[in-house]
Amino acid sequence: MPELPEVERARRLVESVAVGRTITDVRCADDRIVFVDIAPRTMARRLRGRTIVASHRRGKQMWWELDERPWPLFHFGMTGQFVTPGQGPLRLAASGNKPLDRDWPPRFWKIHLWFDDGTELAMTNARRLGRIRLQTDPEREDPIARLGFDPLYAMPTAAELTQRLQARKAVLKALLLDQSFAAGIGNWMADEILYQAKIDPRRRGNSLTDVEAKRIHAKTQAIVRKACAVDADKTRFPRSWLFHHRWGKDAEARTDRGAKIEHIEIGGRTTAWVPSVQQ
Repeated sequence: MPELPEVERARRLVESVAVGRTITDVRCADDRIVFVDIAPRTMARRLRGRTIVASHRRGKQMWWELDERPWPLFHFGMTGQFVTPGQGPLRLAASGNKPLDRDWPPRFWKIHLWFDDGTELAMTNARRLGRIRLQTDPEREDPIARLGFDPLYAMPTAAELTQRLQARKAVLKALLLDQSFAAGIGNWMADEILYQAKIDPRRRGNSLTDVEAKRIHAKTQAIVRKACAVDADKTRFPRSWLFHHRWGKDAEARTDRGAKIEHIEIGGRTTAWVPSVQQ
Protein backbone atom coordinates (compact mmCIF):
# COMPACT_ATOMS: atom_id res chain seq x y z
CA MET A 1 0.00 0.00 0.00
CA PRO A 2 1.26 3.49 -0.71
CA GLU A 3 2.45 4.98 2.58
CA LEU A 4 3.46 8.52 3.46
CA PRO A 5 6.52 8.68 1.11
CA GLU A 6 4.58 7.47 -1.93
CA VAL A 7 1.75 9.93 -1.31
CA GLU A 8 4.24 12.75 -0.72
CA ARG A 9 5.82 11.86 -4.07
CA ALA A 10 2.37 12.19 -5.68
CA ARG A 11 1.77 15.51 -3.94
CA ARG A 12 5.06 16.84 -5.29
CA LEU A 13 4.26 15.56 -8.79
CA VAL A 14 0.96 17.43 -8.77
CA GLU A 15 2.73 20.51 -7.41
CA SER A 16 5.25 20.42 -10.24
CA VAL A 17 2.88 19.80 -13.16
CA ALA A 18 -0.52 21.16 -12.13
CA VAL A 19 -0.33 23.89 -9.48
CA GLY A 20 -1.11 27.27 -11.05
CA ARG A 21 -2.77 25.63 -14.05
CA THR A 22 -6.42 25.50 -15.04
CA ILE A 23 -8.22 22.20 -15.60
CA THR A 24 -9.58 22.35 -19.15
CA ASP A 25 -11.10 18.89 -19.30
CA VAL A 26 -11.77 15.94 -16.99
CA ARG A 27 -13.05 12.45 -17.46
CA CYS A 28 -13.92 10.16 -14.58
CA ALA A 29 -14.32 6.39 -14.81
CA ASP A 30 -17.85 5.18 -14.08
CA ASP A 31 -16.75 3.59 -10.81
CA ARG A 32 -19.18 4.17 -7.92
CA ILE A 33 -16.82 2.39 -5.51
CA VAL A 34 -13.83 4.72 -6.00
CA PHE A 35 -15.96 7.88 -6.21
CA VAL A 36 -17.54 8.39 -2.78
CA ASP A 37 -20.85 10.24 -2.33
CA ILE A 38 -20.60 11.85 -5.74
CA ALA A 39 -21.37 10.65 -9.24
CA PRO A 40 -18.25 10.50 -11.46
CA ARG A 41 -19.97 12.74 -14.03
CA THR A 42 -20.69 15.33 -11.33
CA MET A 43 -17.08 15.22 -10.13
CA ALA A 44 -15.85 15.95 -13.66
CA ARG A 45 -18.25 18.86 -14.04
CA ARG A 46 -17.25 20.41 -10.69
CA LEU A 47 -13.51 20.26 -11.50
CA ARG A 48 -13.65 21.45 -15.10
CA GLY A 49 -12.53 25.08 -15.38
CA ARG A 50 -11.05 25.25 -11.88
CA THR A 51 -7.43 26.32 -11.21
CA ILE A 52 -5.25 24.28 -8.84
CA VAL A 53 -3.82 26.65 -6.23
CA ALA A 54 -1.92 24.14 -4.05
CA SER A 55 -1.35 20.42 -3.49
CA HIS A 56 -1.64 19.22 0.13
CA ARG A 57 -1.15 15.99 2.06
CA ARG A 58 -1.72 14.64 5.55
CA GLY A 59 -0.71 11.07 6.17
CA LYS A 60 -1.95 9.00 3.24
CA GLN A 61 -4.62 11.52 2.25
CA MET A 62 -3.98 14.12 -0.47
CA TRP A 63 -6.15 17.02 -1.54
CA TRP A 64 -6.00 19.91 -3.96
CA GLU A 65 -6.79 23.48 -3.06
CA LEU A 66 -8.72 25.02 -5.95
CA ASP A 67 -9.62 28.61 -6.72
CA GLU A 68 -13.18 27.75 -5.61
CA ARG A 69 -14.55 25.20 -3.18
CA PRO A 70 -15.32 22.29 -2.99
CA TRP A 71 -11.96 20.57 -3.32
CA PRO A 72 -11.04 16.99 -4.36
CA LEU A 73 -9.59 14.55 -1.81
CA PHE A 74 -7.68 11.43 -2.87
CA HIS A 75 -6.74 8.20 -1.08
CA PHE A 76 -4.74 5.62 -3.02
CA GLY A 77 -5.68 2.36 -1.29
CA MET A 78 -3.41 -0.55 -2.21
CA THR A 79 -2.34 0.40 -5.71
CA GLY A 80 -3.26 4.01 -6.45
CA GLN A 81 -0.92 6.73 -7.66
CA PHE A 82 -0.73 9.74 -9.96
CA VAL A 83 1.10 9.50 -13.27
CA THR A 84 1.77 11.77 -16.23
CA PRO A 85 2.91 10.94 -19.78
CA GLY A 86 6.44 11.98 -18.81
CA GLN A 87 6.59 10.35 -15.38
CA GLY A 88 5.48 6.75 -15.30
CA PRO A 89 4.33 4.67 -12.36
CA LEU A 90 6.32 3.97 -9.24
CA ARG A 91 6.83 0.30 -8.43
CA LEU A 92 4.77 -0.48 -5.32
CA ALA A 93 5.02 -3.57 -3.13
CA ALA A 94 1.59 -4.61 -4.45
CA SER A 95 3.00 -4.55 -8.01
CA GLY A 96 5.30 -7.49 -7.31
CA ASN A 97 7.48 -8.25 -10.32
CA LYS A 98 4.76 -7.62 -12.90
CA PRO A 99 5.66 -5.21 -15.72
CA LEU A 100 4.57 -1.66 -14.94
CA ASP A 101 1.81 -0.11 -17.04
CA ARG A 102 3.57 2.55 -19.11
CA ASP A 103 0.74 3.04 -21.60
CA TRP A 104 -1.00 6.40 -21.89
CA PRO A 105 -3.61 6.78 -20.72
CA PRO A 106 -2.88 4.07 -18.13
CA ARG A 107 -5.09 0.98 -18.16
CA PHE A 108 -6.67 1.44 -14.72
CA TRP A 109 -7.19 5.20 -14.71
CA LYS A 110 -9.97 6.53 -12.48
CA ILE A 111 -9.64 10.23 -13.17
CA HIS A 112 -7.86 11.81 -16.16
CA LEU A 113 -7.28 15.56 -16.34
CA TRP A 114 -6.04 17.98 -19.00
CA PHE A 115 -4.58 21.42 -18.20
CA ASP A 116 -4.34 24.70 -20.08
CA ASP A 117 -0.66 24.15 -20.96
CA GLY A 118 -1.31 20.72 -22.51
CA THR A 119 -0.19 18.76 -19.45
CA GLU A 120 -2.13 15.61 -18.56
CA LEU A 121 -2.45 13.85 -15.20
CA ALA A 122 -4.19 10.63 -14.21
CA MET A 123 -4.85 8.69 -11.03
CA THR A 124 -4.67 4.92 -11.44
CA ASN A 125 -6.21 2.36 -9.09
CA ALA A 126 -6.08 -1.25 -10.25
CA ARG A 127 -7.62 -2.86 -7.16
CA ARG A 128 -10.35 -0.21 -6.68
CA LEU A 129 -9.47 0.29 -3.00
CA GLY A 130 -8.69 3.97 -3.49
CA ARG A 131 -11.24 6.70 -2.88
CA ILE A 132 -11.96 10.08 -4.49
CA ARG A 133 -14.18 12.58 -2.67
CA LEU A 134 -15.27 16.18 -3.11
CA GLN A 135 -15.36 18.18 0.14
CA THR A 136 -15.93 21.76 1.18
CA ASP A 137 -13.12 21.75 3.78
CA PRO A 138 -11.07 18.51 3.69
CA GLU A 139 -8.87 19.33 6.70
CA ARG A 140 -11.93 19.68 8.95
CA GLU A 141 -13.95 16.78 7.58
CA ASP A 142 -13.54 13.02 7.89
CA PRO A 143 -11.29 11.20 7.23
CA ILE A 144 -8.58 13.87 7.66
CA ALA A 145 -10.14 15.33 10.81
CA ARG A 146 -9.57 11.99 12.57
CA LEU A 147 -5.88 11.70 11.69
CA GLY A 148 -2.96 12.04 14.09
CA PHE A 149 0.25 13.96 13.50
CA ASP A 150 2.03 13.85 10.15
CA PRO A 151 5.64 12.65 10.71
CA LEU A 152 7.01 14.80 7.86
CA TYR A 153 5.08 18.03 8.35
CA ALA A 154 4.12 18.01 12.03
CA MET A 155 6.44 15.69 13.94
CA PRO A 156 6.11 16.20 17.73
CA THR A 157 9.24 16.93 19.72
CA ALA A 158 11.05 13.96 21.26
CA ALA A 159 9.62 14.86 24.68
CA GLU A 160 6.07 15.15 23.32
CA LEU A 161 6.22 11.84 21.46
CA THR A 162 7.73 10.13 24.51
CA GLN A 163 4.79 11.30 26.60
CA ARG A 164 2.26 10.16 23.99
CA LEU A 165 3.84 6.73 23.61
CA GLN A 166 4.16 6.10 27.34
CA ALA A 167 0.52 7.06 27.87
CA ARG A 168 -0.67 4.20 25.63
CA LYS A 169 -1.17 0.55 26.58
CA ALA A 170 -1.39 -0.51 22.95
CA VAL A 171 1.13 -2.86 21.35
CA LEU A 172 3.72 -0.69 19.59
CA LYS A 173 3.32 -2.14 16.10
CA ALA A 174 -0.44 -1.63 16.24
CA LEU A 175 -0.01 1.85 17.72
CA LEU A 176 2.28 3.01 14.91
CA LEU A 177 -0.27 1.73 12.38
CA ASP A 178 -3.10 3.61 14.09
CA GLN A 179 -3.72 6.55 11.76
CA SER A 180 -5.37 8.51 14.58
CA PHE A 181 -2.01 8.34 16.38
CA ALA A 182 0.46 8.91 13.53
CA ALA A 183 -0.83 9.61 10.03
CA GLY A 184 0.92 7.98 7.10
CA ILE A 185 2.88 5.15 8.74
CA GLY A 186 2.05 1.82 7.16
CA ASN A 187 3.22 -1.75 7.61
CA TRP A 188 6.76 -1.62 6.21
CA MET A 189 7.52 1.74 7.82
CA ALA A 190 6.35 0.59 11.26
CA ASP A 191 8.59 -2.48 10.97
CA GLU A 192 11.52 -0.35 9.82
CA ILE A 193 11.11 2.15 12.66
CA LEU A 194 11.00 -0.51 15.35
CA TYR A 195 13.88 -2.45 13.80
CA GLN A 196 16.14 0.58 13.62
CA ALA A 197 15.07 1.68 17.11
CA LYS A 198 15.86 -1.86 18.36
CA ILE A 199 12.43 -2.25 19.98
CA ASP A 200 10.37 -5.47 20.08
CA PRO A 201 7.14 -4.78 18.11
CA ARG A 202 5.13 -6.69 20.76
CA ARG A 203 6.08 -4.22 23.49
CA ARG A 204 3.46 -1.78 24.77
CA GLY A 205 3.81 1.96 24.73
CA ASN A 206 3.66 2.26 28.51
CA SER A 207 6.60 -0.15 28.83
CA LEU A 208 9.04 2.18 27.07
CA THR A 209 11.83 3.99 28.87
CA ASP A 210 12.51 7.60 27.94
CA VAL A 211 15.61 6.52 26.01
CA GLU A 212 13.68 3.90 24.01
CA ALA A 213 10.85 6.30 23.18
CA LYS A 214 13.35 8.91 22.00
CA ARG A 215 14.95 6.30 19.74
CA ILE A 216 11.54 5.72 18.14
CA HIS A 217 11.22 9.47 17.64
CA ALA A 218 14.65 9.77 16.02
CA LYS A 219 14.21 6.77 13.73
CA THR A 220 10.70 7.77 12.66
CA GLN A 221 11.93 11.20 11.66
CA ALA A 222 15.05 9.86 9.89
CA ILE A 223 13.22 7.12 7.94
CA VAL A 224 10.40 9.38 6.78
CA ARG A 225 12.79 12.13 5.69
CA LYS A 226 15.07 9.73 3.82
CA ALA A 227 12.23 7.92 2.04
CA CYS A 228 10.76 11.25 0.93
CA ALA A 229 14.16 12.64 -0.07
CA VAL A 230 14.54 9.84 -2.64
CA ASP A 231 10.91 10.22 -3.84
CA ALA A 232 9.92 6.83 -2.43
CA ASP A 233 12.27 5.07 -4.88
CA LYS A 234 12.92 1.81 -3.02
CA THR A 235 16.11 1.13 -4.97
CA ARG A 236 17.61 4.21 -3.30
CA PHE A 237 16.77 3.23 0.26
CA PRO A 238 19.93 2.49 2.33
CA ARG A 239 21.04 -1.12 1.91
CA SER A 240 21.04 -1.55 5.68
CA TRP A 241 17.26 -1.10 5.86
CA LEU A 242 15.08 -4.05 6.81
CA PHE A 243 12.84 -3.07 3.89
CA HIS A 244 15.03 -4.90 1.38
CA HIS A 245 14.71 -8.25 3.17
CA ARG A 246 11.29 -8.29 4.92
CA TRP A 247 8.97 -9.44 2.14
CA GLY A 248 7.38 -12.80 1.39
CA LYS A 249 7.50 -14.41 4.85
CA ASP A 250 10.71 -16.14 3.80
CA ALA A 251 11.78 -18.48 6.61
CA GLU A 252 15.40 -17.99 5.58
CA ALA A 253 15.26 -14.20 5.40
CA ARG A 254 18.25 -12.35 6.88
CA THR A 255 19.24 -8.73 7.31
CA ASP A 256 22.22 -7.28 5.46
CA ARG A 257 24.29 -8.26 8.53
CA GLY A 258 23.04 -11.84 8.51
CA ALA A 259 20.61 -11.60 11.45
CA LYS A 260 17.54 -13.82 11.14
CA ILE A 261 14.23 -12.13 10.30
CA GLU A 262 11.06 -13.63 11.74
CA HIS A 263 7.46 -13.01 10.68
CA ILE A 264 4.57 -12.85 13.12
CA GLU A 265 1.04 -11.46 13.11
CA ILE A 266 0.20 -8.42 15.20
CA GLY A 267 -3.24 -6.88 14.95
CA GLY A 268 -3.93 -8.91 11.84
CA ARG A 269 -0.88 -7.53 10.02
CA THR A 270 2.27 -9.42 9.04
CA THR A 271 5.18 -8.09 11.08
CA ALA A 272 8.83 -8.61 10.16
CA TRP A 273 11.25 -8.26 13.05
CA VAL A 274 14.72 -9.35 14.18
CA PRO A 275 14.65 -10.95 17.66
CA SER A 276 18.42 -10.78 18.10
CA VAL A 277 18.32 -7.00 17.64
CA GLN A 278 14.93 -5.90 18.95
CA GLN A 279 14.38 -6.06 22.71
